[in-house]
Amino acid sequence: MVLENGPSAELLLAGRILFGLVIAFTGLNHFLDMEGMIGYAKAKGVPAASLAIPLSGVVLLFGGLGIVLGVFPVLAAAALVVFFVVVTPKMHDFWNVPEDQKQGEINSFLKNVGLLGASLVFLALGVSSWPYAMNLSLF
Repeated sequence: MVLENGPSAELLLAGRILFGLVIAFTGLNHFLDMEGMIGYAKAKGVPAASLAIPLSGVVLLFGGLGIVLGVFPVLAAAALVVFFVVVTPKMHDFWNVPEDQKQGEINSFLKNVGLLGASLVFLALGVSSWPYAMNLSLF
C-alpha cells in the first residue's frame, strides 16, 4: 500500500487528526465532567463506575493521541476497538430506554458503531508505517 507520498499521505494525516482529536477530547471530558459521567454510568448499571470512568478516559486519551501521533498505533486502535465493543451496547442500549430517549440513544449507538469501524481501519493500517507519524510501534 502506497501511503508515503502524494495525496494519500495527507488524507491519512487529516483523518488521523480529525478522528484522534475527537476521541482524545472525549477521553478528556471523562476527567472534566467526572461526576456527571460517573452518575450516568451508574444509572446505566456499570459496575465500579467510579473506577470505570477514569479508566475509560485514559483508554480514549491513549487511543486518540496514539492515532494522531502514530505512537503504538496497533495498541491504540485495538484499545479503541475493545472500548467501543464493550461500551456501545451497555451505554447506548436504545432497546431498553423509554420512547422519549430512544432516538438519542440510537444516534449515540450508531455514532459509536461508526467510530468502531474507523478504529478497525486504523487497526488494519497500524502494521504499516504511516507518513507524518512518529511510527513508534511494538509490531
